[in-house]
Amino acid sequence: MLRRSLQSLASVGLRCAQVQRTGCVAALPKLHSQFSSPGFDESRFQQQRFAVGGGFAFRGYATDLATTSENSGAITAALKTPTADIRYDTNNHTIDKPGDPSKRAFTYFILTGGRIIYASALRLVVLKFLLSMSASADVLALASLEVDLSKIEVGQTVTVKWRGKPVFIRRRTGAEIEKEQAVDVGALRDPQTDADRVKADPSWLVVVGVCTHLGCVPISNAGDYNGWFCPCHGSHYDASGRIRRGPAPYNLEVPEYSFISDTKMMVG
Repeated sequence: MLRRSLQSLASVGLRCAQVQRTGCVAALPKLHSQFSSPGFDESRFQQQRFAVGGGFAFRGYATDLATTSENSGAITAALKTPTADIRYDTNNHTIDKPGDPSKRAFTYFILTGGRIIYASALRLVVLKFLLSMSASADVLALASLEVDLSKIEVGQTVTVKWRGKPVFIRRRTGAEIEKEQAVDVGALRDPQTDADRVKADPSWLVVVGVCTHLGCVPISNAGDYNGWFCPCHGSHYDASGRIRRGPAPYNLEVPEYSFISDTKMMVG
């Protein structure tokens, strides 16, 4: 019994809504003809808007036009002459056009500030890149080596480490100097005079202790010429560090060095 009563009430409500909607749809042609007529009175339209079936503005439908004193003219014009052109109602607000002269100062300020920031960031990147390519303090400290010569006896050869490589410092005797200066340069594989391989004092010979064949470390005071001998492949160097026999193609390298004093030498 209760179920039948609820069904009856629901059907009655649905019929009322359908009747009200039918009345609204039926009234639309009449309203359109009123809008299009030359003598259309908007105030009268506002009084009659709820005259159809208890009012055609019911919840859930877009027939309720929210008109006010400010926008009623714009809505009426849109209903009378529909068009695709967009027109703005400037009664309540203003429209700022692009390139407004009153805002140029602010625009220039923002653009200039952004350019300054970009230039500073680019400068910082360039400086970081250049500084990363320069040698650090520890690398510069290893670039040169100071050697005390007062502890090296005549005819003795000492080995020091410079830039990760062994360096031979030999204090030659007078007989060794005369012997090396008398060598026929034309008969050498890598022609070079003894005077070209020493600086200032010919008794001091400084060479890099790396064989020019395959990078081995030769043995001092050995070989057929009492200079250096590489046991790996049998290269013989004389007391001037020049290749005399074996597969090595070049003489031992002479690094940059200078004498700070009579007892001090700077290698590098």
